[in-house]
Amino acid sequence: MSAHTQTAEKGQNTTLLCQESYVCSGTDEAVFECDECRSLQCQRCEEELHQPERLRNHERTRIRPGHVPYCDSCKGANGNIMHASMTGSRQIAAVRCQVCKINLCVECQKRTHAGGNRRKHPVTVYHAGKAQEQEEEEGMDEETKRRKMTEKVVSFLLVDETEEIQVRNEEDFIKKLDCSPDQHLKVVSIFGNTGDGKSHTLNHTFFYGREVFKTSPAQESCTVGVWAAYDPVRKVVVIDTEGLLGATVNLSQRTRLLLKVLAISDLVIYRTRADRLHNDLFKFLGDASEAYLKHFTKELKATTARCGLDVPLSTLGPGVIIFHETVYTKLLGSDHPSEVPEKLIQDRFRKLSCFPEAFSSIHYKGTRTYNPPTDFSGLRRAVEQQLENNTTRSPRQPGVIYKALKALSDRFSGEIPDDQMAHSSFFPDEYFTCSSVCLSCGCGCKKSMNHAKEGVPHESKSRCRYSHQYDNRVYTCKACYERGMEVSVVPKTSASTDSPWLGLAKYAWSGYVIECPNCGVVYRSRQYWFGNQDPVNTVVRTEIEHVWPGTDGFLKDNNNAAQRLLDGMNFMAQSVSELSLGPTKAVTSWLTDQIAPAYWRPNSQILSCKKCNTPFKDNDTKHHCRACGEGFCDGCSSKTRPVPERGWGPAPVRVCDNCYDNRGIQLDVAELPSDEEGGTLIARKVGEAVQNTLGAVVTAMDIPLGLVKDAARPAYWVPDHEILHCHNCRKEFSLKLSKHHCRACGQGFCDECSHDRRAVPSRGWDHPVRVCFNCNKKPGDL
Repeated sequence: MSAHTQTAEKGQNTTLLCQESYVCSGTDEAVFECDECRSLQCQRCEEELHQPERLRNHERTRIRPGHVPYCDSCKGANGNIMHASMTGSRQIAAVRCQVCKINLCVECQKRTHAGGNRRKHPVTVYHAGKAQEQEEEEGMDEETKRRKMTEKVVSFLLVDETEEIQVRNEEDFIKKLDCSPDQHLKVVSIFGNTGDGKSHTLNHTFFYGREVFKTSPAQESCTVGVWAAYDPVRKVVVIDTEGLLGATVNLSQRTRLLLKVLAISDLVIYRTRADRLHNDLFKFLGDASEAYLKHFTKELKATTARCGLDVPLSTLGPGVIIFHETVYTKLLGSDHPSEVPEKLIQDRFRKLSCFPEAFSSIHYKGTRTYNPPTDFSGLRRAVEQQLENNTTRSPRQPGVIYKALKALSDRFSGEIPDDQMAHSSFFPDEYFTCSSVCLSCGCGCKKSMNHAKEGVPHESKSRCRYSHQYDNRVYTCKACYERGMEVSVVPKTSASTDSPWLGLAKYAWSGYVIECPNCGVVYRSRQYWFGNQDPVNTVVRTEIEHVWPGTDGFLKDNNNAAQRLLDGMNFMAQSVSELSLGPTKAVTSWLTDQIAPAYWRPNSQILSCKKCNTPFKDNDTKHHCRACGEGFCDGCSSKTRPVPERGWGPAPVRVCDNCYDNRGIQLDVAELPSDEEGGTLIARKVGEAVQNTLGAVVTAMDIPLGLVKDAARPAYWVPDHEILHCHNCRKEFSLKLSKHHCRACGQGFCDECSHDRRAVPSRGWDHPVRVCFNCNKKPGDL
């Protein structure tokens, strides 16, 4: 007998067929389901089977489209519910065993057909239609409907153990939660020591015991990182965290991650199975409260303003429920019925000098487990009661939750050095503040992590000390300071009002100057023939500043007179070279033609390479083949061999590719060079020797020129020998790619990355000079 035209392997049913085959042989469509007969029956079989008097009172149901029969094993032969008492509802059938001729739900199939010979029985799979499912849902009670809503919930990894968010963006976060983007949600998270059953607690509190969050009896922790799931019944995001006191190599980062989760939560469950509440619980909550108020409150306000969130993120922390399960000891407050447990918890906080001021509320919920399993009903009621309270923490869209977590992760991230780890507190300041340390005095920066990304400078509350190595002095104008202004000044080569050449002349005569934007030139180092005083004693005040990694000193030598002189000479030489380039090439071409052999084509007639036809530009060099005399580019005439038939030998000379390949061809006697051509050939050889000699001399002159450049280099410039590639585009420098120093930062760049011109008063360059792209983007004076 078969109830369907398709087999079980395909997993779907089409038309329901008669299961009796009493009259129709199982080929007619089923019209009735008889509970007593436990089968689907067609019209003819139903009439014949129920003709006897004892069978006429059978309860029969007309089959509707999409109908699926109930499980026979659940309701029993006499309609008694057996399995329904365990599952909480009357189950519809999932399959029909064709041998046993009974309908089975999933649980009953596992129970009766999982082993032995029955495992091999062929089955036909039912596929419930939507009409049947809706009918079933209408007949369910409220508790059963809630169970059904959580059947498809799955958890996903939200943040791994290295504090990296594992969802790509806001849309991916909403997709994994499987909720509407406009749905307003709250966040519930759980904390506690490893092995205390945090995942088990969430599964039974929110998901009716389904293993949404993984549990394991193994010694290793089964929850690594932060996992999340969506509870569609209570409209909350449930977050499971890694346990405290567990074995991990990233203890500091894991602890900091817990506080990020706490910051985005509306309700926190602290799970403990200790028979007595330990001090670690109170110290954890106290330190978390202090760190939340100190580091996260301001960041949450900034996130609200920066992201333009419609729902403001509360600066008051979440509510806390301490879920305490005991076995052998009484619950908190059992010995003092007149005192509520919350009052006893506040007294414990006070005795330990821990003040959980950040939390909106702290509640205690205990349960004593004489015999397993644990009763989570009290915790479930307490959670639902707290979620209904919107006085302090209001529901918000899932996108707001993701943005808050992303902002906190971007701000408080990065490795924590071992030497900065403080073990006296669960959440020391080192977990959330900048890790930079002053190179001069060794004090740390007190700003938040990653503040440099927002352009906020380093800051320390302690005073620094002077270090000659870093020269961390800052000069301020004394006259301006007495008038209530603090204006920084630097020693430099010339005043801003002097032209470059006049400034160099004054520098040679009167020395460096100190110029104030308000008071003008207040000091010259050689203003008088003798008796010149130190500027610190007369016109400037000295302050000591911190030296943070990645920053330069403050009073490095800004006297750039030597570099200015070199820049001026280079500019003049370049101008003369560019203006004389045309006449020089014309004269050189004419002289070359005068000493060239007669069989060479004149330079004026060579417009392109004879072989590849590439046109010659003004800066391109033309090469004559010593065999045929035609003009070629360097690539088409790079080979060499003796050409004795033209008088070039025995040393190899330049020939084109064609003549190199046709070296066996002999010239006629008429093509041999005459005596006059021989003299011209000698003149050409002499000209080439002179040209090579001059080239060697020019190359040799580059060495002392480099030494002069190093000697003239300002102190803040990176030395040439340390610059191997462009600081911006990373191109390697070569003979064809020149190095250029940015006058602001002193790094080496190629011409493309440093062709901007801008004044750099802080370095003593009052007139527009070369700066790199990055420095040119900085606002204000450089």
